[in-house]
Amino acid sequence: MKIGFIGVGAMAQAIIQGLLKAQFVPSQDILVHSAHQQHYEKYAEQFGLTAEPTNQAVAKDSDLVVLAVVPKIAADVLAEIRGELSQKKTLISIVSGVSLNRLEELTDYNLPILRSLPNINSEFGQGMTAVAANENLTGDRKAQAIAMYEATGSVSELDESQFAAFSAISGSAVAYVDFFIDSLSRAGVKYGFSKEMATKIAAQTTLGSAHALMASKKSPAEMIDKVCSPGGDTIAGILAMEEAGFLPSVIKGIDATIAKSTGKS
Repeated sequence: MKIGFIGVGAMAQAIIQGLLKAQFVPSQDILVHSAHQQHYEKYAEQFGLTAEPTNQAVAKDSDLVVLAVVPKIAADVLAEIRGELSQKKTLISIVSGVSLNRLEELTDYNLPILRSLPNINSEFGQGMTAVAANENLTGDRKAQAIAMYEATGSVSELDESQFAAFSAISGSAVAYVDFFIDSLSRAGVKYGFSKEMATKIAAQTTLGSAHALMASKKSPAEMIDKVCSPGGDTIAGILAMEEAGFLPSVIKGIDATIAKSTGKS
């Protein structure tokens, strides 16, 4: 199986690196092309990928064709490769805001298509990806396309109407979690830790807490209650954060993200 990437930006690179680490396919079976020749050829050489001379060549030589360009040029790129797409190939889009129906309009209503929203953690095998398939993508073909993302983390099949909210609490939230970690580390610096040590402590605690939550099958509220002893330090901190508006600020951040992504801001 050959996987072609049209566009080799940060998200495409995160997926590629995740696939390489998982040994999902041999490196030479990952084909790449982008508008910046020096960039994609150097990247391909560095990791043993196959650099293709054109977008059409990527589509022609790949079984899974991953559209990883910015939204404003997606229509032009699909017009370029349309003639190389067929029912024997699967188009996978990571282009934000471009629906399955629009992808079909720009290509072929008989084409198997998977719309996806991965996040940057895919590079480390800890990605969280939402997917939605059109009616032409079924059975083994659908499983094959989804398996690409399962190799880089977890996958949730969602209705497209949920994509904007998913992007806010998964894609954009990577930055929000890092913001929280940075805030904890700055508090550590305030009390005498070096920034490097404080960041290490905060990041590992965040990682451990996420693992513990997933493994316990408990709700976050239940895990909070386990740490908050009566009259203790932790509950005092929780109440202080609530008083400062921690929960409303998080909700407002998500609201603003969704509003921006849906053009309602």
